[in-house]
Amino acid sequence: MRVGLTGGIASGKSTVSALLAELGAVVIDADQLARDVVAPGTPGLARIVDAFGPEVLTPGGEMDRPKVGALVFADPDKLRMLEAIVHPLVRERGAELEAAAPAGSVVVHDIPLLAETGQAERFDAVVVVDVPQETQIERLLRDRAMTREDALARIAAQATRDQRRAVATYVIENTGTREDLRQAVAEVFERLVPS
Repeated sequence: MRVGLTGGIASGKSTVSALLAELGAVVIDADQLARDVVAPGTPGLARIVDAFGPEVLTPGGEMDRPKVGALVFADPDKLRMLEAIVHPLVRERGAELEAAAPAGSVVVHDIPLLAETGQAERFDAVVVVDVPQETQIERLLRDRAMTREDALARIAAQATRDQRRAVATYVIENTGTREDLRQAVAEVFERLVPS
């Protein structure tokens, strides 16, 4: 069973991902893979240096994420260049990890931008972690020390709640307690396990 997992910023998607792993799912984290494929010494990092120049490296030879972020988020063409390098490498590595999963596994691809990148059809099911926008804002102010303006900008840069919900097979509402969330995740996982 191939499952896509997504949710807006501060929705609790990472917590749901961890709970699914506890229940026995094989979780493939796209954010982690995006870091792995541009680690020092990788072809991915070499391609980024070719595209953007050696000034995108830290003194230690790693990709300077804040510098690259500032470059690409100010220029849509540069963002597309970066995505054209990183996204195929992430998908390739994800496919390798999925192929290595034990037969009969629930394989969860944790993809923050699943709705934005039109990947829903790649999966047998899509799980969306959802909260109201005001909850996202409260969490971003509290947990990430963002200003309200920064929080709104981050939320606006992602798919809307309606766009995410439109691709969902299952929606997990994350507005209750941690125990409520654990129960909701367990119920969805039970439906995902191949019978």
